[in-house]
Amino acid sequence: MAANLIIEKLEGVKTRFMEVGELLNSPEILSDMKRYVGLNREYKELQPIIEVYEKYKLTLANITSAKGLLAVEKDEDMREMAKAELEELTSILPGLEEEIKLLLIPSDPEDDKNAIIEIRAGTGGDEASIFAGDLLRMYTKFFEINGWAAEINRFTEGTAGGYKEIVIRVSGDGVYGIMKYESGVHRVQRVPQTEAQGRVHTSAASVVVLPEADEFDVEVKSEDIRKDTYCSSGPGGQSVNTTYSAIRLTHIPTGIVVTCQDEKSQLKNYDKALKELRTRLYNLEYQKYLDKVSSRRKTMVSTGDRSAKIRTYNYPQGRMTDHRINLTLYNLPSILDGNIRDVIDELQMAENAERLKESNI
Repeated sequence: MAANLIIEKLEGVKTRFMEVGELLNSPEILSDMKRYVGLNREYKELQPIIEVYEKYKLTLANITSAKGLLAVEKDEDMREMAKAELEELTSILPGLEEEIKLLLIPSDPEDDKNAIIEIRAGTGGDEASIFAGDLLRMYTKFFEINGWAAEINRFTEGTAGGYKEIVIRVSGDGVYGIMKYESGVHRVQRVPQTEAQGRVHTSAASVVVLPEADEFDVEVKSEDIRKDTYCSSGPGGQSVNTTYSAIRLTHIPTGIVVTCQDEKSQLKNYDKALKELRTRLYNLEYQKYLDKVSSRRKTMVSTGDRSAKIRTYNYPQGRMTDHRINLTLYNLPSILDGNIRDVIDELQMAENAERLKESNI
């Protein structure tokens, strides 16, 4: 991209950045919390672009200055200094332009959100439930590495270990933007703990990652919700099966049902269930966006089609293969110990390349 075209695009961004800054200080916006939250989010997204733009403009100005000095300067020492400066500035310019190109691509507005993650055992019986538990352990360790907090909303344990289903809420910086690549079917190939013959079996578990909606994203009317209480089951101390702390919320217009029983407090369970219900309602609309995106980007097939097989974990070979970008790594124990950042980085780079091509920047 030519320098003048970059500056033209960035000047438009800077104009909008200044407009948003002024709007955030206007009484009209301050009295409309939904608009204020949206504009504040936009302001934060534009800020890194403006910072790189200022650095880019300064670099261009210094290049012009160095060239001007070379055109008139007679002193050899000064000329050598100008040449060295010009060489250094010219070398960093392409990197700045590439950074700007990526920043100019519209980001998914949901990337900064927290996430609701659902892991379900698929084909494979008891072994699938055990594998679902292994995925939860892998993700839990990854959350710890990133300093994220995870809370369990509900779970159903497998008869031989692991989980038939578990739903968790994960909060932290940019959780959804990172974890969205995990949506899809995960397949495992190994000798099951439940298999006495030592044969390798294939089992699967599905992962669904949803951006958590806040109260400004979707309005849930109290008259549209039916609330039921019941006794919790499973681990939890003396209060389990003696107090009606578990919550079931039914959204009457859509039929969506959400339950939460992890907390001993009915109020806390209600709060968690309401957040999940709001998220599932919000994602009815968000799914349309994902379907549109997934038709163009192979890295996003996971979220556009959550039944797609995205990854295989082969224990005999110590291998993990991500089928979306044909990435194969032979460090399975490390990956299962939560070190999945390299995999996600590769997926993000592949998606950025596709988005650049798509945007024609």
